Amino acid sequence: MPAVRVKHCEYHVQRLRMPCSLAAQTLCRVGELEPNTFRENKMLNRAFQLLLLAGLFMGTLRAENNPFIGDWKLNPSRSQLTDQMKVASVGANKYTFDFGGGAETIVVDGTDQSSGFGTTLSVTVEGPDSWKVVRKKEGRMLLSAIWKLSSDNNTLEDDFTFFPSNGSPTTVDYIYKRTAAGTGFAGTWLSKKATMDSGYSLQVRPYEGDGLSFKYSSNGVIQNVKFDGGDYSMVAPIEGYTSSARRVNERTLEITYKVNGKIGDTQTMELSSDLKTLTMTRHIGRKSEPYIEVFERQ
Repeated sequence: MPAVRVKHCEYHVQRLRMPCSLAAQTLCRVGELEPNTFRENKMLNRAFQLLLLAGLFMGTLRAENNPFIGDWKLNPSRSQLTDQMKVASVGANKYTFDFGGGAETIVVDGTDQSSGFGTTLSVTVEGPDSWKVVRKKEGRMLLSAIWKLSSDNNTLEDDFTFFPSNGSPTTVDYIYKRTAAGTGFAGTWLSKKATMDSGYSLQVRPYEGDGLSFKYSSNGVIQNVKFDGGDYSMVAPIEGYTSSARRVNERTLEITYKVNGKIGDTQTMELSSDLKTLTMTRHIGRKSEPYIEVFERQ
């Protein structure tokens, strides 16, 4: 968003209902203004233009000096990649899965089934203690996960891989512990350990004045925000995602995510005092513990 004085200048131009130069010419056309007055209006118009250019320059300068802007890389060892999921058996080989974005009910038979969010979900039984989970969008694989259950049914290993539309896949090995009663894969699971093969990158760039654009290499998401309370659509694998931003202070932002207009997650982005570390703390849906990512400036 441009600097305040630019908005102030534009407001007064709008009050004239026409550009400054056209307003001066209209008043002068019937001799209502003397030549000197017309020259004064031309000077006024030029002053408006200079003020507008100055405001745009200051807005651009302000954006370029935003401390969030830069290239970042995730440090997995400093991050807390907490995840929670719920699986419930509803009979006839049918299960309900809740990964934090709402319940999805499918038959566990290995077929691609519509699951909302513009995607399909399939679960294949590969053995008595092994399932394969695949999500696709328009036939293209978004993610694949191999679940393996321990002999005591209380630990679930998840070999999770996300496939962005461009870039290299991201793999995370999760270890979940059962937190609520259940049989087999059914139950409530909370991750106790997450190992990522390598940290992914994040680019933060200016967006329309003092707004910001976040581009994540891990999933291809592009998130553009402005600090005007508005909801802005995200370029994301799942349809209907929007986000709005609020500036808490010069080193802290608060983001609210919505899916099809319904509030889902909230996230705090906080810079360290030396501006070299960016910590993102995300509260995902009804999950009990936050998902914390720590990025380091490159």
